[in-house]
Amino acid sequence: MKLILVVVISYLVGSIPAGYLVARWHGVNIRRQGSGNIGATNVWRSMGTRAGLLVLAADVLKGIVAVLLGRYAIGGNAELLTALATLAGHSWPVFLGFQGGKIIATTLGVFILLDPLVMVLGLGIWVLVVVFSRYVSLGSVLAMVSLPVWMVTMSRPWTEVVFSVVVAGIAVYKHLPNIRRLLAGTESRIGR
Repeated sequence: MKLILVVVISYLVGSIPAGYLVARWHGVNIRRQGSGNIGATNVWRSMGTRAGLLVLAADVLKGIVAVLLGRYAIGGNAELLTALATLAGHSWPVFLGFQGGKIIATTLGVFILLDPLVMVLGLGIWVLVVVFSRYVSLGSVLAMVSLPVWMVTMSRPWTEVVFSVVVAGIAVYKHLPNIRRLLAGTESRIGR
């Protein structure tokens, strides 16, 4: 019963739509701006660096809170369940009709505590791809797909490998419109 309660709380934490709330605070409906996504990238492009960084920090914090909830309220592999619940909440938030973000920043928060080395490696992939291609979406997808590869390469527990595969799958699914635009050559680059 306690595990179910902590998982539900984690989902609700993930469902807090930071990007939507920050934009609303400034009188903007972020779902009608830019890509229409509530994530940090769209907030940054639509409202500027300060608003984007605030949303990024809030979304990362959700991932950190989820791991801490599972780790200290339950223990064992519960942190994987609470992390997944928060990622699901961020992606499909109950407060916004299940239309949410793409889980990149929240996953960063999860991996800061779950596996800092894998987080640094995935972040390195993101930085390299974004710097050289100027596509945030491409960097995000490749960084997320790299997570299970790093986990397997470093012989992490099978539960964490499965978790990383599920997370990468969600991220790719949420980025399907971006992938289609990348293939069509119509995806937005940084600086445009």
